[in-house]
Amino acid sequence: MKFSLRSEKTKVSKAKDDERRSVASTELEPNEATRAGVYLFALVVFALGFGVVFAATLPWLSAGTVVAAAAAGLLCASCIRVAPQWERVAVLRFGRFHRVAGPGLYVLVPFAEYTAIHIDHRTMTSSFSAEAALTADLVPVDVDAILFWMVWDAEKACLEVENYPKAVLWSAQTAMRDAIGQLNLADLSLRRKQIDRELQEVMGAKCEQWGITVMSVEIRDIKVPRELQDALSKEAQAERERNARVILAEVEKDISEMFVEAAEVYDKNPKAMQLRAMNLAYEGAKDGKGVLLAPSSLADGFDVSKLFKGE
Repeated sequence: MKFSLRSEKTKVSKAKDDERRSVASTELEPNEATRAGVYLFALVVFALGFGVVFAATLPWLSAGTVVAAAAAGLLCASCIRVAPQWERVAVLRFGRFHRVAGPGLYVLVPFAEYTAIHIDHRTMTSSFSAEAALTADLVPVDVDAILFWMVWDAEKACLEVENYPKAVLWSAQTAMRDAIGQLNLADLSLRRKQIDRELQEVMGAKCEQWGITVMSVEIRDIKVPRELQDALSKEAQAERERNARVILAEVEKDISEMFVEAAEVYDKNPKAMQLRAMNLAYEGAKDGKGVLLAPSSLADGFDVSKLFKGE
């Protein structure tokens, strides 16, 4: 019992770690990888501000003038900013939302305005999973999916939700678990495209209030615990055998009905019976490798002349 509880705690801890890494990658990777030019521009502005003030106070060079030049450089770097083409910046003035700046060059009022958040307007990708989610037939499954979304309103993303990447990810996990709970395992495996569309609609309605558009949701993998795979395989095999036996029984029933109908026809028409007997004899002896032995009662059926007598 202790071992099982420990393993369950380990699984839960691992799931939380994966979730945190997924959220962290959603928040940091796009910005940190593409802001090198912005940092370089800030460094250049600082150097220009420092150089201008330092050159102007060079005749009175002292420690105070160096500090003043550095302060001027920092002030210029903090006021004159640049945003990449794909980025928007939410600017607050005295703590209240003032405007959305960018892309390109923008200026902040010293000591009055500051940037609250940098928002990437490109299509974002977030991978998420629903672990040990129960289907409608109570089968625990692990489902991995990927979400494509983008921010279209930077003001709403800044003001309506605290951490919009994390909110999108957790909403996707909740919607995924709800969708899994309404389907059995077979439907979950066969109706991926339909589930993707339903998740997109649910997520789109929820994220619209945050200024976010959900473009698509794609289920990548559905994993069933190993201890259940054998049982499900045997169940599927038994179901296929049952269907095969039902089909075979239906075919035998149809054939028996056809035999009954043929017997009625032969009983009403002796000539048809004789022709059938001749055909069977021909089929049995046409290869020439065998000898056909027919009883005397059956040999009368081989007399073709009797077939054309008007009896």
